[in-house]
Amino acid sequence: MLDNKTKGIFFMLMSSLGFSLMAVSIKYVNGIPLFEKIFFRNLVSLFVALWGLRNVESFGVLLGQKGNRGYLLGRSIAGLLGVITNFYAIAHLPLANANILNKLSPFVVLFLSAYFLKEKLRKIQVAGFFISFIGVILIIKPTLDFNILPSISALLSAVCAGIAYTLVRTLGNRKENPNTIVFVFSLISVIGIFPFMMTNYVQPSLKEFLILLSIGVFATFGQFGITYAYKYSKASEVSIYNYSSIVFTVILGLLFFREIPDILTVIGGIIIIAVAIKLYFVFRENK
Repeated sequence: MLDNKTKGIFFMLMSSLGFSLMAVSIKYVNGIPLFEKIFFRNLVSLFVALWGLRNVESFGVLLGQKGNRGYLLGRSIAGLLGVITNFYAIAHLPLANANILNKLSPFVVLFLSAYFLKEKLRKIQVAGFFISFIGVILIIKPTLDFNILPSISALLSAVCAGIAYTLVRTLGNRKENPNTIVFVFSLISVIGIFPFMMTNYVQPSLKEFLILLSIGVFATFGQFGITYAYKYSKASEVSIYNYSSIVFTVILGLLFFREIPDILTVIGGIIIIAVAIKLYFVFRENK
């Protein structure tokens, strides 16, 4: 029988692979507008979560426990903003760059977990956060033109994701059903995105339609994976395994788009990953 930490690691790895494959699908259908991709991403998750909640007795239960609904709403809004900014970054950056910048979210989780969940935050974690920004600068390579916007979008997606994941952890502590967490997020996203999608709707071909569905399928794996990961283990214990997606996206970017990260991106990525690994072992040694 697997212990909770092992379960958390497994689900985090599953999440990383799912989101990496989702990123490939997003980039593959560049002719489809942003909001249309986001709509399909959440539509599939909505029906999967609804199926997981098929035995509930009332619609009120679908919307979560009464005391948790504020957290569910906050998680949904932060998650939707994170999806929008992440999709934009993926469409305009090499997969590796977008993914590495998005992986600053565990640092956001650490700070928010310390403040809201009272998980201990050490000085070395604060130092690690600032060192990681050296890696960020190397990846972004700041300029004064508008080419920097996709990188800023990727950073914003990391902040929004960190807020969303902290609220997922909070909801796990409050015994909320993971299917409910995904259902409420997907429902709010589908309703919120639909009007924007219809203002610039593009009829997809059969191939594009299937790829749009695959965005939703892979996102569902990723979403459920990370929800269950934070359900079974502390954010500070499993967030490090989220970095496995960097390896996945580098390989997939090379295979599908012949993207080879430049040397500054590689160095920046190594700095961010090295800091994350160091913090993980510091946590283990002082546990």
